[in-house]
Amino acid sequence: MRPYLLYIAWIQALIGMAGSLIFSNVLGYPPCVLCWYQRIFLYPLVIILAVGITRKDENIKWYALPLSIIGLLIALYHNLLYYELIPESVTPCAQGISCTTEFIEWFGFMTIPFLSLMAFSIITCCLIWYQKKHE
Repeated sequence: MRPYLLYIAWIQALIGMAGSLIFSNVLGYPPCVLCWYQRIFLYPLVIILAVGITRKDENIKWYALPLSIIGLLIALYHNLLYYELIPESVTPCAQGISCTTEFIEWFGFMTIPFLSLMAFSIITCCLIWYQKKHE
């Protein structure tokens, strides 16, 4: 399984990027401030992971993991706001669309913030478990 972890992380980043673009550009759901921050950390992962895989870079996790962890923390904060575990008064979404606006809720729990949290969790876990051949 370990040789495929980078591919899994890359596919997850690609799906996350495509999904966010479909939500905003096709379905017309405007992204909130926290969604934009998460996109800032997700989109480069698609390119960084693809280049690292292509070049067989053994150190890819050291420059992809910081982006993934920061995105994961923002996604976690977004979910805490969305599910009202922290008050909305501490939200950075003072202008524009609210960070707690419900656009989708598949199966009663799968929301856009939840999908982002799962994507960053999968990418982060794959990068953490990825090891060099010589370790």
